[in-house]
Amino acid sequence: MIYKKVKRLLDIVLSLTGLIILSPILIIVAIAIKLESKGPVIFQQERLGLNGKIFKIYKFRSMCVGAEKSGVYETKGDARVTRVGKFIRKTSVDEFPQFVNIIKGEMSIIGPRPTLTYHPWSLEEYTKRQSKRFNVRPGVTGWAQINGRKDVPWDKRIEYDVEYVESLSFVLDIKVFFKTIFKVLTMQDNVNVGETAKTVDKIKENEVVVTKEESGK
Repeated sequence: MIYKKVKRLLDIVLSLTGLIILSPILIIVAIAIKLESKGPVIFQQERLGLNGKIFKIYKFRSMCVGAEKSGVYETKGDARVTRVGKFIRKTSVDEFPQFVNIIKGEMSIIGPRPTLTYHPWSLEEYTKRQSKRFNVRPGVTGWAQINGRKDVPWDKRIEYDVEYVESLSFVLDIKVFFKTIFKVLTMQDNVNVGETAKTVDKIKENEVVVTKEESGK
């Protein structure tokens, strides 16, 4: 598909431009993180990327070191989040280091958000249809993020991801891009309201029900 090649070129150009223009902000944020709490400025975490390949995603550290051991969900008033972390999470500034992931070819600006290797479930537990989300590079933002972001249960997020892959186009990417800017500026849907991942058995059970209903039409 020609657009995939064009998309990759746009990713590189926009990411390099973003790093240059935003470099003063990146430096200030890095210094603020370092002054407030002990630990690295950049948080690295294993995620599932293109074709399910594992890579390390980069983010500005917004929590105290070792916070992920207490759970994967951030909630309102989460004590693990630092003062600087609260700001960069609300404004999505913590995601800026992912420009480096994009330049390295591990991510795209627009695409399904890269999932953890174990959450909402492991790679082998995705159904055949759900696995389509891994047919493109994961993105800094995506179709699921502009349709609810952290409020949306994971099974629904993945449905949106598959819809994106099946409808991949320049027009769709432009739509996601500008709607993302609006959500970031208005700080919408950026905190989890509760657990959003059902068990794998429950997801598969729901798929069986849907399949039966469709076969009966």
